[in-house]
Amino acid sequence: MTDLLEDLQWRGLIADSTDRDELAALLGGSQTFYCGFDPTAASLHVGNLVQILTMRRLQDAGHRPLALVGGATGLIGDPKSSGERSLNAAETVTAWSQRIESQLRHFLDFDDSASNRAAMVNNYSWTEGLGAIELLRDIGKHFSVNRMLDREAVRARLEGSGISYTEFSYQLLQAYDYVRLHLDHGCMLQTGGSDQWGNITAGVDLVRRMTGDSVHALTTPLLEKADGTKFGKTESGTVWLDPDLTPPYAFYQFWVNADDRDVAQYLKVFSLRPRAEIEELLTSSQERPHARLAQVALAEELTSLVHGEAACLAVQTASQALFGRQELQDQDPGALSAALREAGERTVARAELDAGLPVVDLLAASELVAGKGAARRMIKEGGAYLNNERITDETRVVTADDLLNDEWLVVRRGRKNFVGVHVV
Repeated sequence: MTDLLEDLQWRGLIADSTDRDELAALLGGSQTFYCGFDPTAASLHVGNLVQILTMRRLQDAGHRPLALVGGATGLIGDPKSSGERSLNAAETVTAWSQRIESQLRHFLDFDDSASNRAAMVNNYSWTEGLGAIELLRDIGKHFSVNRMLDREAVRARLEGSGISYTEFSYQLLQAYDYVRLHLDHGCMLQTGGSDQWGNITAGVDLVRRMTGDSVHALTTPLLEKADGTKFGKTESGTVWLDPDLTPPYAFYQFWVNADDRDVAQYLKVFSLRPRAEIEELLTSSQERPHARLAQVALAEELTSLVHGEAACLAVQTASQALFGRQELQDQDPGALSAALREAGERTVARAELDAGLPVVDLLAASELVAGKGAARRMIKEGGAYLNNERITDETRVVTADDLLNDEWLVVRRGRKNFVGVHVV
């Protein structure tokens, strides 16, 4: 297991841990560990992939993961420095919990034939029947308020707008998760993000106080982008794992567009490739930076992992088609629509096509040129394309017969600049 910890260290996946030597000895044999995910939204996002893939690495090394969905803690909310959270309705939290469980099952091995098969747990199952007296007398008696006050978010709230007892109690509930999983499943390790170190070590302490046993903790660093913007955020918002919230094309483009300064870190953190292969890929990328080999490899691997190989292939062929290297008519409709929306969507009324829309007007509406005069010049210079066919006649009229999937027109200027014109 020294190799496992060394690999995690090389990948930059260890921020804090309990005693390193004891942890290495513990991981010398197969152990049960857990990581928790609160249902604070309808989907997990790319930031959660750090934890999910860390769980995957530990399972691949022979350890047994417990994927915990916080059906109870999600009803409370982990305190944040900026202010009190809005409580979500119980039925909303339940629905989100079910969706997150479904997503987590995609990444871990739940096969009954595996000795270290993953298990799904929900802390609502042992919190639902927990009475107030039992919580205060049997659990709270062992919990240190001093530890709760040490949390940065709690201190910030106490010095500012204040904090409700509801959110103040969050740490107690999360710590009790570790106690239940240790007693019920023999869990010996909790993993999570470094922002959860206080919550996680509170659980380690509560296990010791209530059972006398020593358990361990391991956290990963929070990722930061070189340009100072938040990882997992784009101009259009959060990059979700749910294809309905972030289409596979947009997900693929998030990784393809990664800054050269960030891609080495991303490969180490997110790729399941072995170290030697990653180092070779990074060397090739440095030798040919214009090819963006590392970004493309990462986009292919993660899009296939999250959305499936078929979706990744559809995204790639749609992208190639938009640049004139594939037939647009042959593309998967969903992938093509997502690609066009991500590229920049313009709209025209269907009535305009029914009446016959002059191609010069369409080019102007695409905003790829400044106006009709510029559109005519672009046609004369041979740089205007409609659905990947060069426009040679400035008097051409665009009709419904030109539509792709009965709703799109692809307008391109030169080799690289294009938009999707959505006919509505």
